[in-house]
Amino acid sequence: MEKTPFELRTDALAQRVVKNLERRAFEAYYCPTKEEALAKALSFIDKEQCVSWGGGMTLEEMGLLDVLRTQGYNVIDRDTAKSPEERMGLLRQALTCDTFFMSTNAMSEDGVMVNIDGTGNRVAAMVFGPKHVIVIAGINKIVKSYEDAVARARNYAAPINVQRFANFNPPCKNNGHCYDCVAPDSICNFILTTRKGSLMNAKEARIKVIIVGENLGY
Repeated sequence: MEKTPFELRTDALAQRVVKNLERRAFEAYYCPTKEEALAKALSFIDKEQCVSWGGGMTLEEMGLLDVLRTQGYNVIDRDTAKSPEERMGLLRQALTCDTFFMSTNAMSEDGVMVNIDGTGNRVAAMVFGPKHVIVIAGINKIVKSYEDAVARARNYAAPINVQRFANFNPPCKNNGHCYDCVAPDSICNFILTTRKGSLMNAKEARIKVIIVGENLGY
């Protein structure tokens, strides 16, 4: 079947971004569909390994969380907690897992990722803790420059994400863009720029990135 103009543009962009990620010491892949991305993500783990994940819609939309929860994987799942204290304990345990899955709020075309967190568990895991980190990002997360990535994370991703939390009411929830607020319930407490990966050894990158040729998450 002949590819659409969107698919042709997406392929060209993603392949260029993969090369830029590899130049920055990430192990990078491009999967045209979320089904292919799911298969690729699962190929990096087995059921003996301990896995966990950071909050985000991308992993849910591609079906990864459902597979991890229902098909016998060894998971640390914060959503099983019965109290805030237990939930916090599970978030801490996740920093010791073998493989941590997450998405990114934004990625520049030259391979720099920007993430904003309220609690900080997701950005903490990306920096240090889990042996391996796998970042899965829809093509909609890619923007031209680092400055565009910061703007996307703050003025697009954060105001949408905060809508998911009924008890949170920072200014962006009602007005749709960042006010650089210091509200008690701000979800923008930690902003992480990841400009380069690190190596587990001479050949293996700690952070793998899967770009998906579909719009996923916010």
